[in-house]
Amino acid sequence: MRRLRANLRQRLHCLQNDVCPLPAPATPAACGFWGRSITMEYISTRGGAGTVDFERTLFSGFASDGGLFMPKHIPLLDRDTLRRWSSLSYPELVKELCSLFITADLVPRSTLSDLVDRAFSRFRHKDVVHVSRLKDGLNVLELWHGVTYAFKDLSLSCTGQLLQYFLEKRQKHITVVVGTSGDTGSSAVESVRGQKNMDIFVLLPKGLCTQIQELQMTTVIEDNIHIFAAHGNSDEIDVPIKELFADVDFARKYNLMSLNSVNWSRIMVQIAHHFYAYFQCAPSLDTTPLPVVEIVVPTGGGGNITAGCIAQKMGLPVRLVAVVNSNDIIHRTVQHGDFSLSESVKPTLASAMDIQEPYNMERVLWLLSGSDSRLIKTLMEQFIASKSLKLPEDLHRKLSETLRSCSASDEDIVRAMRRCWEENQYLLCPHSAVAAHYHYSHPDSTPRCCLAPASTVKFQDALLRAGLVPQIPPEITALTTMETRSTSLQRGQDWTQALREQIEAAAKRWEAQSSRLGSPGQQEITRQGVTQA
Repeated sequence: MRRLRANLRQRLHCLQNDVCPLPAPATPAACGFWGRSITMEYISTRGGAGTVDFERTLFSGFASDGGLFMPKHIPLLDRDTLRRWSSLSYPELVKELCSLFITADLVPRSTLSDLVDRAFSRFRHKDVVHVSRLKDGLNVLELWHGVTYAFKDLSLSCTGQLLQYFLEKRQKHITVVVGTSGDTGSSAVESVRGQKNMDIFVLLPKGLCTQIQELQMTTVIEDNIHIFAAHGNSDEIDVPIKELFADVDFARKYNLMSLNSVNWSRIMVQIAHHFYAYFQCAPSLDTTPLPVVEIVVPTGGGGNITAGCIAQKMGLPVRLVAVVNSNDIIHRTVQHGDFSLSESVKPTLASAMDIQEPYNMERVLWLLSGSDSRLIKTLMEQFIASKSLKLPEDLHRKLSETLRSCSASDEDIVRAMRRCWEENQYLLCPHSAVAAHYHYSHPDSTPRCCLAPASTVKFQDALLRAGLVPQIPPEITALTTMETRSTSLQRGQDWTQALREQIEAAAKRWEAQSSRLGSPGQQEITRQGVTQA
């Protein structure tokens, strides 16, 4: 009888929360609760794109209805699985998590393991990521030991390997188009540089990235890398990208896709950050209930905070804090239900978070609404039309119960950087300092881990403003003497047309090369085509 009651409670939980109670590792198998085959399918947050598999999701940006792809069911992990995972390394956690969301018929488990190992082979730290334990309970999860010294190396290196796996298997070519506020572009470039099946076009806001961030992109001169320095801000460079993807025939013909965090594969890998942080900071997994760990997440486009919300849904007992700079739309949404644009983007020391439209909040709201695609479609259409949205009371309540939030000014950032150095002789980048500001201003006995998205080597000006001395490795210093290549996009110029012409030219070069080698010409990746990114 006790087992029957537990089974019924699990079924009810499954129905109410749209989660799958299978223990990890989950592969297509018979479900003990429902007696049917379980496969991982993906649907749009707006409900109008049908179901697709991981491969189609990988090669898409936004879904065809304008929404974002999410798993139809979120796997729910039991206590035994969490205990078993608690001893895993970061790469092993990534493998376990990816195996939940990528079926073995698409990528065999042994192949997936090899792809993850290859993705992390260039990371500087033996553990890939590392927790620094500092004074006053400040635990800093360093996510920046990749090639470009930014957390995006973690997810994009894996995404690049998965893309190349499918492209080689299908003998296809894609065109990656990315807008960047700093770190996404350089990480995306490194993930695909030199790959024969991919050309990447990156738009960066000229003068609004740090010099090192810009040089990490413009010094990569492989033939498949195309950098555009646009005289505009991060939101303005998104406009021509959206226009290209809105041209469905053009997007399909040239197999356009995005590596921004609209791409599900990036969110999938970032879920591992939260599991690793929890296991490193939880005092014990032998207590009932399991202890809670607070994870403080510097937030721009909302990808990492989305990953954290999914980790919660999977059964990880974490409390999430979204910390932002003066561009505080997420903070206002959590505190007041006000998902509305400010008059303009405010340049801050934490420049990679200078974002007004955190598109991944749509995923968060979809999760918290109980996968109510009709509601999300209505809300997002209202936001697109007016750039202003007041969340329904029930949805705002669920959001404020799920997330805490905090906004940090440049002065707050500088103070946190100084204090951390004075107490620990440890340098924080301005984005990591946003998390440290929350830690210093909100003391709590709950174990806490602050995510550190970037190294200080990319933000020398911010360090100098805080009166600190940058520590610059030789490979970063060498960037200033290297050859650079980029195309300037001036205000008043038709940026969309300039991109269109370059994309067409790159595709012709690839087709000519394929003809010489006897490979198939340009083909569509999926019947559905690739959608807006």
